[in-house]
Amino acid sequence: MSGNEMGAYTWIIPDAYLPPIGDKNLPGHEATCLINVNHRPAKVKFRFYFEDKEPIDSKEIVVPPERTLHLRLDCSEKLLGVKLERSVPFAIKVKSDVKIVVQHSRMDTRQPNLAYMSTMAYPVE
Repeated sequence: MSGNEMGAYTWIIPDAYLPPIGDKNLPGHEATCLINVNHRPAKVKFRFYFEDKEPIDSKEIVVPPERTLHLRLDCSEKLLGVKLERSVPFAIKVKSDVKIVVQHSRMDTRQPNLAYMSTMAYPVE
C-alpha cells in the first residue's frame, strides 16, 4: 500500500434506516457514497448489523481509481446482493483494500418539506 493513499480502510455508520417510501416520485432512501482518490481500484464490502438478527455481508464491489460511487440502499439487493427492509434500524461497516472516504445520507419524503441528513462515516484506524 502506498503511503500517499487518502482515507481509511474501514468506516462505521452507526445510524442507518431506510425510511418509508413517502413521495412516490422521490422515494425516501439512504445512500452511502464512496470516493477513491487513489490510483488503483478499491475492492469494497459492506457488513450490515441489526438489533435482532445476525449481520449480513454484501458482495464485493469495485470503486475504480479516482472515481466515486453512490449506492442507494433502497436498491441494495441489485447493487450489493443484500435485501434491506424499510423502517428497520441498522448499522454499516464498510471495508476496503484501498483507503477510501465514506459519506452517508438519508432522504425522508414522508412530509412536504422533506428531511435530508448527511454525515461523514467514522473512520476506524
